[in-house]
Amino acid sequence: MKLLVGLGNPGRKYEGTRHNAGFAVADLLAGRHHLDWESAPAEAVIAKWRGAGVVLAKPLTFVNLSGQAVGDLLRFYKIAFVDLLVMVDDVNLEIGRLRVRPNGSAGGHNGLKSIVELTGTEEFARLRIGVGRGDARCDLADHVLARFEPEERPIVAEAVGRAADAAELFVTDGIAPVMNRYNRKEDAD
Repeated sequence: MKLLVGLGNPGRKYEGTRHNAGFAVADLLAGRHHLDWESAPAEAVIAKWRGAGVVLAKPLTFVNLSGQAVGDLLRFYKIAFVDLLVMVDDVNLEIGRLRVRPNGSAGGHNGLKSIVELTGTEEFARLRIGVGRGDARCDLADHVLARFEPEERPIVAEAVGRAADAAELFVTDGIAPVMNRYNRKEDAD
């Protein structure tokens, strides 16, 4: 079984914000596969993609506290770290760019930091969706909690679609093919 976790903040106030890029990918995957969100044995909502042996999850703990929900889901479903993919926004990547890694540090992302702290490992895959840094003079928290500008929305929608494709490839083929295909500057299929 695999666990695909999209990070974001719950509630209408945060819909469409940069910090909710992971939620957007999870929602797209649920829609593509006609899955319904339901309550979880953790502070999260889940959608069971039974045919693929996948649990999609969106923690309801806010991004910075995602580790508790992720840890609870891993334990409840007895999922190995190698079968976990966390989908998350990244301000250090240009808008629309994807970066996939099989493991590594939190890279300054508080949601990943929470997962590392509460699971005790950096050995899980992460799919980062570039949301851009914005004006360096502006507060980073304000930037990630802001909605995308109208001219950015088509770029983000395309990136979310590619991220969902990458997550599906992770489910069928594992992390190596995902890195080979989606870590390139321009994805060529």
